[in-house]
Amino acid sequence: MTDSTFSTLSGRPLVAIAADRIERHQHPAHALLHGYVRAVSELAAALPLALPAAPQAMDADSLIHGIDGIVLTGSPSNVAPERYGAAALPDSVLLDHERDATVLPLLPRLIAAGVPVLGVCRGFQEMNVAWGGTLDAAVHARDGGLDHREGDHDRPIQRWYDDSHDIHIAPGGVLAGLLTQHRLPVNSLHHQGIERLGAGLRVEATAPDGLLEAFSVDGAPSFALAVQWHPEMRIDDCPLAQAIFRAFGAACRSRQRQRLQRLGLLADRMPAALAA
Repeated sequence: MTDSTFSTLSGRPLVAIAADRIERHQHPAHALLHGYVRAVSELAAALPLALPAAPQAMDADSLIHGIDGIVLTGSPSNVAPERYGAAALPDSVLLDHERDATVLPLLPRLIAAGVPVLGVCRGFQEMNVAWGGTLDAAVHARDGGLDHREGDHDRPIQRWYDDSHDIHIAPGGVLAGLLTQHRLPVNSLHHQGIERLGAGLRVEATAPDGLLEAFSVDGAPSFALAVQWHPEMRIDDCPLAQAIFRAFGAACRSRQRQRLQRLGLLADRMPAALAA
């Protein structure tokens, strides 16, 4: 069966996108930015679905059997410090306990089951914490460190996502397999960063000040990459952003094929002439 025949029979892969818990008109609500929807739809060629920040509504087995990938989004909120054994943050720091309780328990099971995962910014930090790593809540305060925050808030919002520093891509990893360049510019919009890398995670890229900018899950059965910058906002003009989402999409299509074959759905829907 050709790829085009498979696509006709099965439709696009289903990709869950992690949402934040917010309040809207005094109602609890779930929100995600359109940049992720667009990147998943246009570059990964998948069908984006919102994953609510609602731990009581989650069922890992249903997700494993029902989705072909997951994107862990960036967010204004920080991972709660008690999740990695750190001191409390100031009251002014935005947290999202519902998202923490939704995403962190799911991650090891999803990755172990072969669900492709792409973590971005907060998602990068979530993956590190899920693997036992720790976070630095104010990387701009480190001696000799770059200021990785978004900068002047009076600029048009699109300018927040301009390239701000280079990354050095480690040889032999996921990112090194996507492009031939080993040093590339990325944007930077984060206060938190990795303090200690979680066990079983592989360094994929670092900033000039040594801060870890990307990692993968060593030995994962499918795509499992996390980046600290925001590729979803540069899919029109950044070859690295495009390569990341296309590689993620290819992994999702592979996962879809395996999932549907395992469930027997392809055989049920395949015309007799094709099945022969």
